[in-house]
Amino acid sequence: MKRIFVIVVLLALASISVVADELSDTLALYSDAFDMIWLILSAALVFFMQAGFAMVETGLTRAKNASNILMKNLMDFSAGAVVFWALGWGLMYGADALGGFLGSDGFFLAYTAESMEGYGVSDMSAIFRDWMFQVVFAATAATIVSGAMAERTKFSAYLVYSVFISGLLYPISGHWIWGGGWLAELGFHDFAGSTVVHSVGAWAALAGAIVLGPRIGKYVKVGDKVNVRAIPGHNMPLAALGVFILWFGWYGFNAGSTLSGTDLSIAAVATTTTLAASAGAILAMTTSWIWFGKPDPSMSLNGALAGLVGITAPTGVTTPGAAILIGAIAGILVVASVEFIDKVLHIDDPVGAISVHGVCGAWGTMAVGLFSSNPDVGLGLFYGGGFSLLGVQLLGIAAVFAWAFLGALLLFTIIRVSIGLRVSEKEEMQGLDIGEHGTESYSGFQIFQNM
Repeated sequence: MKRIFVIVVLLALASISVVADELSDTLALYSDAFDMIWLILSAALVFFMQAGFAMVETGLTRAKNASNILMKNLMDFSAGAVVFWALGWGLMYGADALGGFLGSDGFFLAYTAESMEGYGVSDMSAIFRDWMFQVVFAATAATIVSGAMAERTKFSAYLVYSVFISGLLYPISGHWIWGGGWLAELGFHDFAGSTVVHSVGAWAALAGAIVLGPRIGKYVKVGDKVNVRAIPGHNMPLAALGVFILWFGWYGFNAGSTLSGTDLSIAAVATTTTLAASAGAILAMTTSWIWFGKPDPSMSLNGALAGLVGITAPTGVTTPGAAILIGAIAGILVVASVEFIDKVLHIDDPVGAISVHGVCGAWGTMAVGLFSSNPDVGLGLFYGGGFSLLGVQLLGIAAVFAWAFLGALLLFTIIRVSIGLRVSEKEEMQGLDIGEHGTESYSGFQIFQNM
């Protein structure tokens, strides 16, 4: 009997072990499936943000340039996707080289699984999943520049720029932070890209707007005084639609950056994202109401985007209350920044992209060092963490600004002296839709221009 009992127990234990192994394999399979679905869905949401950017930029510029705006938003993704496949991915997520300043191994996405060991993944489906999620972020950085340089940039020059930012500028600074480079080693934290994505695009836009110069009639010198002329966009409903699309897509941008469909922090990230955007819109509206005497629609719309950009870096490490404060400050900052850049610096940014994505991106990145309540990342200054994390965040902001701004400044200068950056005065007055593309956006409608 004893022998029979021992055999039965051993068989039972063996069966339990087999069932446990099968259960473990099944759970791993489901976990991988959830991750795959979540990241591809999030990538689709972020891709839809291209439509949002196109609508915002089209609505806030003049009717005679609408098709040009749409073409730039289409082609900076299309050209950017190819060059990010060919070059950008390897630079951003390749193994460290040159002291962590450059990722280097793996060009083109036609790798074998064995050649990808340096990326921490061995399954090709996971590689394609991760590339798909990352390429839409690269496209977001590239398309930010379109609005700031709208209504006077040669289309061919813009295509050249798109290739360089997606293949070189964005991936290298991205490697410093998300690819395990030197800033990552210092503890720099940017959850979903306030600096990695938004500030890089904005600092490149700042360089482009400086090299390009303002639109005709924007700044008129009368004696020692410069008169600043407002050039209103032609379709505020279109701009509003774009902002709502961007807000919707941001749930893929921020919540998708959890990188896992089984991560229960997804809801918390979505909550802080929503609260910051709402606070940004409210405070931008309030600030413009006090400043201009009326609640300005374009400032309010940009306030929502400012709140979204501001919360993008700290969204995974901060509380809902702090998210409201971060978004509120971003809403105030965007109004002040738009006015300062336009009225004091005399840099012509038709859609406020530099303020929304650059200034508020820097603010959001700094906010990690102030409001982080996550000990794994490091506690912020207001949570007893001292200045350590804040110092690293400020260093990262400065380093990425220097790289993106100076790199883009050099790039745009080279483009200007080689193939040319700006359209002719006649073409600008006529509109880039006809001059650059030989078409009209509103065929059959008489578009009256006063300049």
